[in-house]
Amino acid sequence: MSANQRLRLDSPRHGSDSGESGILNERILILIFESIKWDIHMLCAASAVNRKLRAVATRLLWRELCMYRAPRMVAALANGAPNGRLGGGWHALAKLMFFCCGCESTRHFRVSRSSPGHFVKESRFSKTSGRSFLTKKCRGDLLYVSDPCEHPMGEREDDLGLYRGVFRGFMRSKTRACLIRRQVELEEGLCCPYCGARVWSMTAAKLVPKSAARRLGTHDGGLEYFVCVNGHLHGTCWLVPLSSEEEEEEEEEEGREDEEEGREDEDECSDDVDNGSDDSECDDRTVTDSSVSSISEEIAAVGPPDRRLCT
Repeated sequence: MSANQRLRLDSPRHGSDSGESGILNERILILIFESIKWDIHMLCAASAVNRKLRAVATRLLWRELCMYRAPRMVAALANGAPNGRLGGGWHALAKLMFFCCGCESTRHFRVSRSSPGHFVKESRFSKTSGRSFLTKKCRGDLLYVSDPCEHPMGEREDDLGLYRGVFRGFMRSKTRACLIRRQVELEEGLCCPYCGARVWSMTAAKLVPKSAARRLGTHDGGLEYFVCVNGHLHGTCWLVPLSSEEEEEEEEEEGREDEEEGREDEDECSDDVDNGSDDSECDDRTVTDSSVSSISEEIAAVGPPDRRLCT
């Protein structure tokens, strides 16, 4: 081999994985995804190209997507997290935002047929709802829970409601401490559909408050939910049709709770740094797959569902 050939082999190639080029590539990727408003399907496709892009997505891009979709919720969840890391990773949180995990029969909740998981175009997460899932001793925890995703089960059965949520700082939460103190065993054969970790049944732990059934619009014993070791929640319930009087009472109760939460959030948001968006809502967060929106805004999905997010 000649000296010129050795020189060509030893010299760094254009676009190699040097530190500088890596930083530049990340900046370019962020600019690209900002220009397409962090399209979740495109991020799924990019992260599946090769290991390098997957590593960049895992380290940086999924976090940026989550912050774009629900800046207030993510800021609350990341508050106090070591190095801004969330249990299960940012990809798991993104999946939780936009994927209904479906339902199969469990030992405490039986269904006539399973319901497959699916991509959702919009999700509304609320810490008001989250408080309804906490026992009185655990009310100091912060938990965001989505509205139920309705799955029709046939004319002779009530509709099935599937919901999901996430704790802030679950490792230091009162809920986890209570599960450990009661020596509740992890479920056999079940894992979190978002991060793959093992789960506790809150029904088996007897940590399902009656307020959760009222919040979901179901009867006592008509629900079950699980919490994984990383703090992701998923569950099912029967959506019982309400009479007109019950609907009015529920709307009044939710209105009082939302007013109370709004007063609390005014204090929380007073010190927030402007994130550059036009969104000024501080209480319940509506997450969409194409932009940040207010509670009432409906935005259609861009492109077909990407199954790579659902694995």
